[in-house]
Amino acid sequence: MWPKPSKIAIRLKLPHGEQAKFIDSPAKRKIIRAGRRSGKTVGVSILGIQRFLAGARVLYCAPTSEQTTVFWNEVKRALNPLVAEGVFAKSETEQTIEKPDSKQRIRAATSWDPDTLRSDWCDLLILDEWQLQAEAMWSEVGAPMMLDTNGDCVFVFTPPSLHMRAISKASDPRHASKLYKMASLDKTGRWAAFHFTSHANPYISNQALEEIAQDMTRLSYRQEIEAEDIEQVQGALWQQQTIDANRVDRAPQLIRIVVAIDPSGSGKAGSDECGIIVAGVSEDKEGYILRDLSGRMNPEKWACVGVGAYHELKADRIIAEQNFGGEMVRLTLQSIDPNVPYKSVTASRGKLVRAEPVSALYDRKKIHHVGIFPELEDELCSYTGTGASPGRLDALVWAATELLVGDSQTLGWIEYLKKLASDLIHNSGIARAEPTSDTPAPVASPSAIQPALTHRPSLPPQQASPGACPACGSRCVIRASVAGGWHCNECSHNFGPAKAPLLYAGLVGGKPGLIAR
Repeated sequence: MWPKPSKIAIRLKLPHGEQAKFIDSPAKRKIIRAGRRSGKTVGVSILGIQRFLAGARVLYCAPTSEQTTVFWNEVKRALNPLVAEGVFAKSETEQTIEKPDSKQRIRAATSWDPDTLRSDWCDLLILDEWQLQAEAMWSEVGAPMMLDTNGDCVFVFTPPSLHMRAISKASDPRHASKLYKMASLDKTGRWAAFHFTSHANPYISNQALEEIAQDMTRLSYRQEIEAEDIEQVQGALWQQQTIDANRVDRAPQLIRIVVAIDPSGSGKAGSDECGIIVAGVSEDKEGYILRDLSGRMNPEKWACVGVGAYHELKADRIIAEQNFGGEMVRLTLQSIDPNVPYKSVTASRGKLVRAEPVSALYDRKKIHHVGIFPELEDELCSYTGTGASPGRLDALVWAATELLVGDSQTLGWIEYLKKLASDLIHNSGIARAEPTSDTPAPVASPSAIQPALTHRPSLPPQQASPGACPACGSRCVIRASVAGGWHCNECSHNFGPAKAPLLYAGLVGGKPGLIAR
């Protein structure tokens, strides 16, 4: 027996202008690209309730139960008076409201696993947070469930920022953007595309939107508030497509690992971010970004984090920029562990100039991210030389420069010279390579000269290591020759009982060779 007709009025929220556009659209396929808190979910809830009251079967899907809350609360608020009258039946467990003994129903379901919805069907399918859902939710589950009804579908998404990509089920992180582009080009009327920003919602505070801009990078703000679909920021050295193409799940055996630290300018927690990046290099000279441990922290905290990463990943050394801290950086690190190997670096050129060789390595597929690092990648792809200091980018550049570029930025030339020097010393004991003609030997430029560091003869028992360099305090000290004398790898200071000739890799007679200095 049917319940008696009810005279209770259903009160739906009055849609704002942008919501009304897609609610009133007759297109069978609609896709909505909108900013956070713009009212997109409330808008589709109004559409869903209208269709349900007209007798349709409505299915709303979002990736997680938390994301279905807004839609479900809007449905309950509108329909609870009729539920109380017995016109409709409600199940909180299944998040459904339906008309008894009929197929008329509205349901909010999670779609993290699309296979759980295969047995359902509907007249209207709403896929919210579409950028986070697996493509199979539509192609293998959603579209087939409307075959009998020739139903309609609404896709809702915010352009996929890197934070969202880290939790997305999609195999292609840009699948929602590509669908939107396709819908925008449709001329048949079957598809309709809609775009509006968070500012379109008259019920949120403009002051709050202005304040949140200070807590977001410009790229994140444009994606999540202005709902822009950005593939490349003009002037940025990195492209997200390049990073994605080089991404790996795990790193191979690494021959060197470093922890790079870019201390914040003020040294106070909660101010600028301190960049802490852990990276390694494989035997085939390819770089791997292993950790992004950056954050807002005071000196004691970032020193603990850096030293902890050094021990956890068995790194070779810690590298830190000393522009803001000078000697303080070394002392802070050594207060945590006095024996940690440390190298200071100084920024004598602009950030973009220093970053260009590292960016080039990404383009050459020589650097890989092991996993996803949303904040780091956001910074890489949005920094154009202005704005807040990019601590994560700086730390990555220092790490990659140490492992792959070198001070000369010759990308492999120095490694070749070092190997040549090693082979000459080991195989023949030659102390100096003479020119092959009477022409005076040209000497390599200072930027191309590096110490030959390998295959040094064994030290006599009575000549123990001097410990630290008297000039800079570094412990990276090697013997200059068997006759005596020491050389510091950090500051190139020579000292000891005798300043014996020091072998350098350079150009002799226009060819690679060893130069005595």
